[in-house]
Amino acid sequence: MSKTFRLVISCPDRVGIVAAVSQYLNRRNGSIVEANHHTDAEQKWFFMRHVIDAESMTVDIDTFRTEFAAIAQEFDMDWYINSSENLPKVMLMATKESHCLNDLLHRWHTGELQCDIVGVIANHEELRSMVEWYNIPYHCINVPKEDKMPAFQAIEKTIDESGADTIVLARYMQIFPEYLCHKYKHRVINIHHSFLPSFVGAKPYHQAAVRGVKLIGATCHYVTADLDAGPIIEQDVIRVRHSHSATDMVRLGKDIEKLVLSRGLRYHLEDRVLVHGNKTVVFAQ
Repeated sequence: MSKTFRLVISCPDRVGIVAAVSQYLNRRNGSIVEANHHTDAEQKWFFMRHVIDAESMTVDIDTFRTEFAAIAQEFDMDWYINSSENLPKVMLMATKESHCLNDLLHRWHTGELQCDIVGVIANHEELRSMVEWYNIPYHCINVPKEDKMPAFQAIEKTIDESGADTIVLARYMQIFPEYLCHKYKHRVINIHHSFLPSFVGAKPYHQAAVRGVKLIGATCHYVTADLDAGPIIEQDVIRVRHSHSATDMVRLGKDIEKLVLSRGLRYHLEDRVLVHGNKTVVFAQ
């Protein structure tokens, strides 16, 4: 695929936004290869994502940022532009369950996820051999029940030294402290077994089995200080029957967790997720 720029904009809705962006791109010979717009009529807020053929542009990305700043100021835009050449750096985190971690590593290894996985942080040793097969650094940082803060400070140091842009909790079973939620705002992605807020806490599939549900699902969301209440990126469900046991639901649930997490991460990596308040606009493809 040829080099592209991804221009992402969020701003108060008003007449002339699309025209101003299009006129600028026309002046700089920018060829739009994908365009997405959405207006939230209730909040009067506008969202835009354009993918631009970088080779068609008569300016580089730094000049683009400088020139576009005047348009952004006029329309009070929250905006950024990324190049497809700059691969996001991702730190994965896990505990003992391997299904989500293994799925993401495989998708990255086969080129489905366009990113640079800079390491895996876990609080147990069980997954080390699997991760190191991919030649990815494995950091085992134990989180004791008595005093967790030193462990999370070590995790913070490991993340910062890796230069990670995104942190993925691939069934990492420790609660992020509030200060890290704020520091890495909208950069930490989690997968939750169920449609939030249903069946929270321990043994969600057993809870679902007792209730006789007909659908089970998974939710991919950004991590916030409010536990499992961050902006939702992606969700999906799978149908179950009365004959399915709790063990069957765990097996089926793992399948849907892998799918939802990989989708949510890909949308994030491709700048398809725009957060506004505690809601998201996702220009999925």
